[in-house]
Amino acid sequence: MSLLAKLFGGGKKGEAPPSPQEAIQRLRGIEEMLQKKTDFLEKKIEQELSIARKNGTKNKRVALQALKRKKRYEKQLTQIDGTLSTIEFQREALENSSTNTEVLKVMGDAAKALKTAHKNMDVDDVHDLMDEVAEQQEIANEISEAISSPVGFGQDVDEDDLLAELEELEQEALDEQLLEVGPAAAAELPSVPTAEPVAPRTEKAKAEEDEMKELAQWAS
Repeated sequence: MSLLAKLFGGGKKGEAPPSPQEAIQRLRGIEEMLQKKTDFLEKKIEQELSIARKNGTKNKRVALQALKRKKRYEKQLTQIDGTLSTIEFQREALENSSTNTEVLKVMGDAAKALKTAHKNMDVDDVHDLMDEVAEQQEIANEISEAISSPVGFGQDVDEDDLLAELEELEQEALDEQLLEVGPAAAAELPSVPTAEPVAPRTEKAKAEEDEMKELAQWAS
């Protein structure tokens, strides 16, 4: 019976196989054990190599025996490395299988939940409901537009008539302003002169007038 069969209970008939998680834990335990043995063999190889170096020229028999033991340890180490590789591969396969199993289980549960959620739903009923929702939304939009549109007073009044009436009022206001400005402006204007305007005398003319007055007095 192989080592793996003994570890996983494959030699007993009727015994239930271990679960994936149990198998993974056992494989990890074997990995730890083999890793410890690997460390031990590596130390033994270093020790035998040290003995062979020390006795290489002094005692060839001791040196040769040390090298033989080193070869045996190296062969065991090679076998253990191969076993570790096989166990690591099997453990990774089990971990991936376990993960895939859990994923499929969750997906199956989700599918069942989705089926239950859609149990009381019909595709045609959903389409009918959406059509009804769209129809009601259209009605609501029409109602909003109707409410926001101006109605009632002022809708039957012609805008051109209003503009014409406004122009008449503006003209009347302008005429009243002109009438009010007329008399007031006339009262503020200066009166028209009746006598001929007299030009102001200059200094020269005044001097000549004074001379004429002096001559008239002397002549008299």
